[in-house]
Amino acid sequence: METGSPAVERKPAGQPHILWRAGALVLALLISVLIFVYRDQVVRFASYGYLGVFVVSVIGNATVLLPIPSLVATFVTGGVFNPVVVGIVSGAGMAIGELSGYLAGYGGGAIIRAEDRARYARLESWMRRYGGWTIFVLSVIPNPLFDLAGIAAGALHYPVWRFLLVCFLGKSIKGLAMALAGAQWLEL
Repeated sequence: METGSPAVERKPAGQPHILWRAGALVLALLISVLIFVYRDQVVRFASYGYLGVFVVSVIGNATVLLPIPSLVATFVTGGVFNPVVVGIVSGAGMAIGELSGYLAGYGGGAIIRAEDRARYARLESWMRRYGGWTIFVLSVIPNPLFDLAGIAAGALHYPVWRFLLVCFLGKSIKGLAMALAGAQWLEL
């Protein structure tokens, strides 16, 4: 993670990039709509143990600007299985799921609602100045702003491997906290 220096820069868009960007945006929107429509079935995956937590975490975080509570599955399974493993598996799934927001940003970020434009502009500014630190802090804290940060990272062509790594670290901390809370709650 960087400090102080410009973290990302825009690349000029050529014809092949336009097709890739349009496809990425359509894919991100399609994933979000499908997950929102089938959200009740998504929660059932948690009963499949670690794999279930991973799948629910991927799916729950693959929605762009539509809330699907994957942390509930992490909390519940943390009380049944090893909470450290649940937290790490959940963090990996959440990070992978956040690629949909990144792809939406890479595809142009056209899905940003009018009421979110000011927040997006602020997050894009933070991404330019602080890069990975913005992703890390927002991925640790449960909040709806992370989708906008992922979109900004994609729009600014922040390196995808770095986005995934920093996101995994932050989301794993959040997943671990939820899984340990679930384990404590079960003991009570």
